[in-house]
Amino acid sequence: MAIHTGLRRGEALGLKWSDVDLEGGTLSVKRSLDVDGTLKTPKNAASRRTLKLTPRALEALKTHRLRQNQERLKAGSRWEDSNLVLPNTIGKPMNAGNFYRREFQPLLEQAGLAGEGFTFHSLRHTFATTLAARNVNPATAQKMLGHSDIRMTLAIYTHATDEMQDAATAALEETFPRSSC
Repeated sequence: MAIHTGLRRGEALGLKWSDVDLEGGTLSVKRSLDVDGTLKTPKNAASRRTLKLTPRALEALKTHRLRQNQERLKAGSRWEDSNLVLPNTIGKPMNAGNFYRREFQPLLEQAGLAGEGFTFHSLRHTFATTLAARNVNPATAQKMLGHSDIRMTLAIYTHATDEMQDAATAALEETFPRSSC
């Protein structure tokens, strides 16, 4: 889901099921789980946003909800219903370090990316760069990422890839063919 939404780690960990519309295919960012374990309102108005979900992200959320319901049954009376999409094994807010070690790192290992310096935040950069590579309007990417300033989106989160440079070179060649030199 993270690579399809560009959510920050705290936003993902602070997401509640009441923020997710599985029928309408959207999720709303209304809070973030801080490193101290408290749920807080995002710092700026741009961070409070509603995102359309890709079919893949929507399917992942639906599958996750079923799995979470099984965990809830397994935990029994120990389960504390916080309505979080990504709680710990007994329904409470998940510690960010535990999330990385227990949930994210095993995924990196499966993908062969362990030890490569890949972090959860790397997914956000990949999301932004993918949008740029697919020629998504930078203002749309800014809105999806929850940035208040487009310069943040362009300078820090989008990275020029070789494919993007190849496309730029091809565009120049098409615009200025050999006969015009």
